Amino acid sequence: MSPNVVAGAPPGKQSFDYIVRTGIAGGVAGCVAKSIVAPLDRVKILFQASNPEFQKYAGTWNGVMQAGRDIYRHDGIPGLFQGHSATLLRIFPYAAIKFMAYDQLHYVMMPTRKDETNLKRFVAGALAGVTSVFLTYPLEVVRVRMAFHTKNGKSRSRPSFMYAAKFMYQEGAPQASPLIGSKSFLERFPILKFYRGFTVTVAGMIPYAGVSFLSWGFLRSHFLPPSKAGHRPPTPVADLVIGAVSGVVAQTASYPFEIIRRRMQVGGITRPDRWLTWRETAQSIWQTSGWRGFYIGLSIGYLKVVPMTAVSFTVWQGCKRLLNV
Repeated sequence: MSPNVVAGAPPGKQSFDYIVRTGIAGGVAGCVAKSIVAPLDRVKILFQASNPEFQKYAGTWNGVMQAGRDIYRHDGIPGLFQGHSATLLRIFPYAAIKFMAYDQLHYVMMPTRKDETNLKRFVAGALAGVTSVFLTYPLEVVRVRMAFHTKNGKSRSRPSFMYAAKFMYQEGAPQASPLIGSKSFLERFPILKFYRGFTVTVAGMIPYAGVSFLSWGFLRSHFLPPSKAGHRPPTPVADLVIGAVSGVVAQTASYPFEIIRRRMQVGGITRPDRWLTWRETAQSIWQTSGWRGFYIGLSIGYLKVVPMTAVSFTVWQGCKRLLNV
């Protein structure tokens, strides 16, 4: 060991070892947080995507409990966690990339406390969120399809991840198009089926991740300032509270984008032959439910986001301490 290296000291922030450790910390944090709110996430997706079997429950706090009881009555506990295997498959790399990217962007853009500004926190968070979404989005679309799936009658089999992915790739009866010949756009580029709603997701991720990390950094700098040596003591309770507030603010800012995204993601079920645009989806929501349609399930969103974001940030900080990063 070099005489200039202190035993047990964290590696350089741009070293491969440091990046891997921060990625592991973020991935574990995301998985723990998502597992806690998985049943709420299932109900929220059914509401957001206007699943016809559950629209009668949408719009009220009591409806959340009724929908959950209905799922449990027909499918048991596995029904409440339907699609969660795909969630974990997606959330580990998603959270790992997001937190790892934010750490690196924070280091580059704000190497010292004097360099920290709310604008830089927002930009770093937004870029980290967009990067993680781009690399993991197909897994998210398959996960939503699995959570959306319900089946009346005696048979209520749940689709596996591979089955859902294969069905998405093959779905749709292509129609001729004068612009591109005998094959439809989605038939020519079937991989794009896994990116339904991607543009609106990116548009929503910018305010969500940006505001989330902005709120997190701003609140911690004011209520949990580091010591002169640059260290912060472990503060899990404070981290939980600050993480919860950050999640609520971020969810409120980005929720209409999430509604549009969910509708576009499941668009292949109702319109498998064509790509639904932002405008068509937004118009459909407005004509059906007015402005309130863009906030359907927001109460569940708060119920989900408060514990999820709080636990995510808290576990992230705890894992970073354990992994010495």
